[in-house]
Amino acid sequence: MVFKLYGADLSTTTPMVAIVLHELNVPFVYFPVDMLSGGHKQPEFVAKQPFGRVPYIDDDGFVLFESRAICRYLCRKYADRGGNALYPQDDLAAFARVEQGISIEMSSFDEVIRAMFTELVYKPMRGVEGDRELYEQASEKLSQNLDVYDKILGEQKYIGGDTFTLADLFHIPYATRLLPKVGCDYMETKPNVARWYKDITSRPSWLANKDGVKAVSP
Repeated sequence: MVFKLYGADLSTTTPMVAIVLHELNVPFVYFPVDMLSGGHKQPEFVAKQPFGRVPYIDDDGFVLFESRAICRYLCRKYADRGGNALYPQDDLAAFARVEQGISIEMSSFDEVIRAMFTELVYKPMRGVEGDRELYEQASEKLSQNLDVYDKILGEQKYIGGDTFTLADLFHIPYATRLLPKVGCDYMETKPNVARWYKDITSRPSWLANKDGVKAVSP
């Protein structure tokens, strides 16, 4: 059976999975979910993803949700198609460095950007006034965190070491989708971060999906 991806282009997590599928050249069919009309909250969707969020996959009857878990699963399953490079399994130290980078992304990047986006964009979209002070605090925190990134990236090419891995890939959707909406240019103003950011967002896997998820044909 063909691998199935259920998600939404407007999300940040669906493109994350799509990038991995392209990196590994795994054929898949994409089933877009209309989140604006509440498609992700319908009973048939919640039966597969009980939290009512995107994405989830169906791999010949094996259903899995949570984007980062899906990406790790794909890399393990398709280790011989590039998965072992994205998520090393045969080198404990390399594996640990990638996991360290993934943890950095979740706690020092994703979390802070979402806080900025919530106050400046999400709350106003819902008719609620955002807290400008909370936004400014999150913005300053992101700048400080990216100063640390800049130091790390001055010593190595990528977040997880000297090769492109999931630790880098997980940054792409949040940086490209959310930061422009909150008027943040930190990715371009810190030299080593800017070099790295240009590198990871120039990959064919992202260019194929930046304007909407593109399926890989069998």
